[in-house]
Amino acid sequence: MGTAAGGVGSGPRYVQIAEELVQQIRAGVLKPGDMVPSESELVDRYGVSGGTIRKAMVEVRASGLVETRHGKGSIVKNRPPVRHRSSDRFRRSLRQGGQAAYLAESAQSGATAKVSVLYIGPMEAPEDAAQRLGVPAGTQVLARRRLYFRNGTPVETATSYLPWDVVKDIPELFAENPGGGGIYARLEDHGHEFSEFVETLQARSASKAEASELALSPGAPVVHLIREARTAAGLVVEVCDTLMAADQFVFEYRIPADD
Repeated sequence: MGTAAGGVGSGPRYVQIAEELVQQIRAGVLKPGDMVPSESELVDRYGVSGGTIRKAMVEVRASGLVETRHGKGSIVKNRPPVRHRSSDRFRRSLRQGGQAAYLAESAQSGATAKVSVLYIGPMEAPEDAAQRLGVPAGTQVLARRRLYFRNGTPVETATSYLPWDVVKDIPELFAENPGGGGIYARLEDHGHEFSEFVETLQARSASKAEASELALSPGAPVVHLIREARTAAGLVVEVCDTLMAADQFVFEYRIPADD
């Protein structure tokens, strides 16, 4: 039994093996749709026990690069290229041009984007969203939950919570397609001019349900982002709770150096 040469780092043997397999996927040695070698093949290749290989495959699956199909083994995912998520995506000029942020970004990167609306309607505000909106927990708000696809792959889920008093007289916000420029354009049409968007990000592992919804391996890394849309009048008129597949996004922010 031989040991593959090169490409592995330091650490426990199963970590070294996992690193080499991940490198092979990223380098295209193992291509999308290819089967990852079976446990017995990897035992022969690396000269280690089946337990070591099983530990290595836990690490490989956590990378989000493969999916395991019952009775078939692990297959390299056909994940689309990373796209940038830029602080420029909420420019007013994009909204006025009829482009919502996600669709504008996808078009700029040459990707095919799709948005699937999962729910629109009244909901009791969760505690965190309610606090950010400045209303008591359980207050009725409008919820808009979406699943975003890029080149056919789910990459992001988002739920917007909007104050009922703000949206009740804006019928477009209750429609699947709120019109050109998205919900922010409709809010501005009705006098809610935005002054800033404040985002909080946290990296963590996906829960089982989250991994299933985004077609990730259990425990794969995700980015949990919460955004507040603040108006010139000092109101928060939307809280957007977003979960993103971490391997699909690079975050780019412009930070002014002056006052």
